[in-house]
Amino acid sequence: MTRPPFDPFTNEDIAVVSAQLGRPARNVVGIAARCICGAPTVVATAPRLADGTPFPTLYYLCHPAATAAISQLEATQVMNEYNQLLSDDEGVRAAYRAAHESFLADRAVLGDVPEVAGISSGGMPERVKCLHALAAHSLAAGPGVNPIGDLALARCTWTPAVCECMDYSAADSVTE
Repeated sequence: MTRPPFDPFTNEDIAVVSAQLGRPARNVVGIAARCICGAPTVVATAPRLADGTPFPTLYYLCHPAATAAISQLEATQVMNEYNQLLSDDEGVRAAYRAAHESFLADRAVLGDVPEVAGISSGGMPERVKCLHALAAHSLAAGPGVNPIGDLALARCTWTPAVCECMDYSAADSVTE
């Protein structure tokens, strides 16, 4: 099995993610996508948290500007449109199922958690439930893997090609 598409993290990365989230980052196992400036945009999270809780969401969108833009997109009820697209388009449906399988394979490398077996995130493979998770998967896996995540990223007001990071120099104040 191949390694999931994420980089090792540094203490500085964890401090930045904690500042981005406004709380200590939990159980980060890697940085799955970065801003063009190098700041974390998506973290990879362990499938079982330190307290024993199963956590199916491997890819977690942490970049504040990306999160805000995806939240604005969700507020437009676009998920209804994407769910209809899944219903109507066999090609999109097949690609979305493949994205689900890709996600599960990435997470399996980190260990077996029976409580979340077969569960990915964002509603995959049957429906669109959380664009944040789907966009995070698209950013981590790259274009062409998650069709709904790709559509959301193309339609939101944020782009990974433009840095919208704040100054994280005080990030050390929000760590575990």
